[in-house]
Amino acid sequence: MHTAKDLPRSGKLRLRKPNSEDGAQIWDLIRECKPLDENSVYCNLLQCDHFRDTCVVAELDGDIVGWISGYLVPNEEALFVWQVAVSSKARGMGLGGLMLDEIFGREECDDANVLKTTITKDNDASWALFKKFAKRHGGELEDEAHFKKDDHFEGRHDTEHMVTITLPDEDDMAKAA
Repeated sequence: MHTAKDLPRSGKLRLRKPNSEDGAQIWDLIRECKPLDENSVYCNLLQCDHFRDTCVVAELDGDIVGWISGYLVPNEEALFVWQVAVSSKARGMGLGGLMLDEIFGREECDDANVLKTTITKDNDASWALFKKFAKRHGGELEDEAHFKKDDHFEGRHDTEHMVTITLPDEDDMAKAA
């Protein structure tokens, strides 16, 4: 008898909003994606429940292989991306970019013209992901040290740089076309 793991994968990828039942699987995915900071399962449950409109889950043949958590920044026209996790099973598919585009393309993000995230200087994969996003959307990327190693983390975590990608508004894009 074959188990689901023995069967060949169809390669069918599905992007969707998370639900609270996804929280534990997302927590497992994040734990598998070193060096991502691990939050509690409860935090991931809240993200799936309260912030589902600005988060995305990627499923490959029913398995969660990707996750982005984000939220709309209060009093700003900005989407803050908190975490991006891609399973080793799904690397090399451009999944991070697909998930970012999925969230940013949602009706709930219509008023956001800025994408923000924080990245440590040594996280090459995240820098590449967000630089590609900026280029693909004609955005301007800026960064500056934001949460500093000694000031904010008491020396226990590398400095997080605030990356801000300002996207052209629709009027500017229409004029350029």
